[in-house]
Amino acid sequence: VVTGVRTCPLPMWGTVSDGEPLFRSEEGFGGILAVGGGSAKGPRLLEVSWQPEGAGEHIVMVGKGITYDTGGIDIKPVEFMQLMRKDMGGAATVLGATLAAAELGLRVRITALLPLAENMISGSAWRSGDVVRHYGGLTSEVHSTDAEGRVVLADAMAYAVAHLEPDVLLDLATLTGASRVALGMKTAALFSENAELVDSLTAAATAAGEKVWRLPLADEYAKDVAAEIADLNNAAGNPGAITAALYLREFAGLLRDRWAHIDMSAPSWSSSVDGELPKGATGWGVRTLVRWLDARSTS
Repeated sequence: VVTGVRTCPLPMWGTVSDGEPLFRSEEGFGGILAVGGGSAKGPRLLEVSWQPEGAGEHIVMVGKGITYDTGGIDIKPVEFMQLMRKDMGGAATVLGATLAAAELGLRVRITALLPLAENMISGSAWRSGDVVRHYGGLTSEVHSTDAEGRVVLADAMAYAVAHLEPDVLLDLATLTGASRVALGMKTAALFSENAELVDSLTAAATAAGEKVWRLPLADEYAKDVAAEIADLNNAAGNPGAITAALYLREFAGLLRDRWAHIDMSAPSWSSSVDGELPKGATGWGVRTLVRWLDARSTS
């Protein structure tokens, strides 16, 4: 059942949709359902809303929430699976920033969308070669069950475009190892066609002591995201961070010019104590988002 839940002692509301309502939805959340289909714990879509009086812009932030990632039937090597509890880092960052904005009383309307799923192996798990129908009707041919993050993000983004009417759409995800190869362990990759959005997010990150670097949405690779038996394929190959961003761009719809994607795979986790950062989860992005939201808050 879709339930209204208090998320904290602040004037915020959340709704949680479990597997059955996700199926019953008019257009269906096929991506979230496919990724979470192999788990004994069904997938969820969590929507958290902060709507202060006098708010100006409406910001929708989508955070990848893969609670554990085995890679699915395209299973990861053991050494790469050990830390896959961290694959919900995007969802954690988005939720943390939303709660912080509420505690600070920032006058900007925020909707956080957190697609939550466990990518497991079982008789009901999704398979390479499957075709997934996303919210809104676009389809994806599954080329790898280990490219699951973009598949759940796609549903949530399409839902936001269709129903939430945001002024800005932002997604954050521990999405690709390719971003780490390109930029190292402390810098997140930023993709957007909106120069003002890039500049404002970069300035917020700099002020927060975090690092982002813009990478191109290079259209010469757009053909690689196409599929033979569906609209798109979910694992287009190298350059991996760029092709993943191009895949997500297809779900930004009419908000394409007001959308940004942050691939935070590398800086979300630290293998050792590093300055103010502990070993383990770093909370990367919360400080950046709070500063960015504060700058967009009405006075």
